Amino acid sequence: MSETLFLTPGLPKAGRYAELHPQLEALTAGETDRTANLANTAAALRQAFGFFWVGFYLVQGEELVLGPFQGPIACTRIRRGRGVCGASWAEARTVLVPDVEAFPGHIACSSDSKSEIVVPVFKDGRVVAVLDVDSDRLADFDEADQAGLEQLMQLAATWF
Repeated sequence: MSETLFLTPGLPKAGRYAELHPQLEALTAGETDRTANLANTAAALRQAFGFFWVGFYLVQGEELVLGPFQGPIACTRIRRGRGVCGASWAEARTVLVPDVEAFPGHIACSSDSKSEIVVPVFKDGRVVAVLDVDSDRLADFDEADQAGLEQLMQLAATWF
């Protein structure tokens, strides 16, 4: 696998996720370094979808700690249950937020972030990380994003 993504222009989101998944599988196959795989995943998602911010937070004790990401500077540590990322971790589920200003306890790492989706990564039934994706547009995420990102996070679980 080369370090180039091949994406068909004009595909709807579900189609882009379907094209991206096998390319990420090939790109990360045989690579044992978790950081490298998470970094390439964040870069591929940002390239494929033009997300404002995409990255991982890794569970360390009772905090999420910033991992590989693409985008502006981010919050470094997030407590369990705090903000969208902390809620996703605490509730062990995907959290889709059409308007971050309406989410109780939202952590504003960037005032440019308008909507967000956070998807947990599970290993042996527990959350070990979350994928955080922000958009600078309201209501930018939908069920196609949730399904596509949840499938990609099943791949990410194999790196833990």
